[in-house]
Amino acid sequence: METVLALIAGGFIGAALGLVGAGGAMLSVPILMYGFGLDPKPATTAALAIVLLAALSGLIPKIQKKQVLYRDAFVIWGIGLITNLGFSSIVEQIPDAVITTGFAGVLILAGVSMLRPPRLDEQKRMPFPVLVVLSLFIGTITGLFGIGGGFIAIPVLVLYFGTPQIVAAGTSLLIISINSLTAFVGHRSQWADVQWHIPILIGASAIVIAQIASQLSHKTSPVLLRRAFAYLLFTISLFTVFKTYL
Repeated sequence: METVLALIAGGFIGAALGLVGAGGAMLSVPILMYGFGLDPKPATTAALAIVLLAALSGLIPKIQKKQVLYRDAFVIWGIGLITNLGFSSIVEQIPDAVITTGFAGVLILAGVSMLRPPRLDEQKRMPFPVLVVLSLFIGTITGLFGIGGGFIAIPVLVLYFGTPQIVAAGTSLLIISINSLTAFVGHRSQWADVQWHIPILIGASAIVIAQIASQLSHKTSPVLLRRAFAYLLFTISLFTVFKTYL
């Protein structure tokens, strides 16, 4: 039964990734905590593995199509390395309530970004100090919560580097991959606390369903999908806060 539930959960995560293009970890963490009983810290560690697998599966075809800018990705990763490794190394010392509350806050931020995406074709180029702050923030949420930060990375790539949208999506997958790998290594003290067959099954299922869903995404309204996903994130955020404090 646990295997079946893991495959179903992975299919749900993969559908979100394929249809919306984001949100793997934002769904993985609460599913692992409330569906499989993992504590917050092992759940974020396991989510990093799921996100890494899913991001790599999407990255490979982007590399083959030459839709990845390696320099830009490594600049953002390098700036965020400070907070990524820093918070990854001390995450086990942070109270679970702080982890879950912060995670709920990030879900709200991500939901708002889904409802009101930046008008990338009209805004001015992002100044360097903003690039630094956002890169550090991406590193923080990856190190603490196991979230790849794609919903922030794509606007950074377009507004600061002037990257075309289709290339920004591929480059964002590289950022998510190397950020997730970095944080996963930083979470090595939590590896022994994870039942690895569960995230591996979830990740494998997510990869398969994401590939199928991505082929069907053009048949649905992207605005409707983003709006529905945003409200789902708001609901998960409220549920997380409820479970944390009540």
